[in-house]
Amino acid sequence: VQLQASGGGSVQPGGSLTLSCAASGFSLNNYAVAWFRQVPGEEREGVSCMSSSGSSPVYEQSVKGRFTVSRDRAKNTMYLQMNSLTPEDTGLYYCAAVDTYYDCSFYAHDYEYWGQGTLVTVSS
Repeated sequence: VQLQASGGGSVQPGGSLTLSCAASGFSLNNYAVAWFRQVPGEEREGVSCMSSSGSSPVYEQSVKGRFTVSRDRAKNTMYLQMNSLTPEDTGLYYCAAVDTYYDCSFYAHDYEYWGQGTLVTVSS
C-alpha cells in the first residue's frame, strides 16, 4: 500500500505546477483524499481535499481560485493543479488518503496513508 507523490519543482512567481499522487496496493475510489503543505518549523497544513464521491472539494483560503484538486479513478491517481504560484506556496507537499464515506478534512491525524512529499519552491 503506497502513495507516490511527484511533480514538485522550482518555478517563478506566477508559474504553474501540477502535483500527482499515484496509489498502489489499494483503490482510491472509496477514499477521501487531501493535499497538505509543510514548511520548516511549522505544522503540516491542509491545502485542499476531496471526499470519496468527488463532490464539493475544499480549499484553504489562500489557494482558492488558484489550486484545483482532482482525481482520475481509472489511473488511481489524484492531482493538485497549482496556478498563479506565489513564494508563500513554497513547501513540501504531501498527499494523503483515508477510507471514509464522510467528507474530507484538514486534520492530518484523520488520514491513514501518506505520500513521501514533493518539494515546491516558488522564487524569482
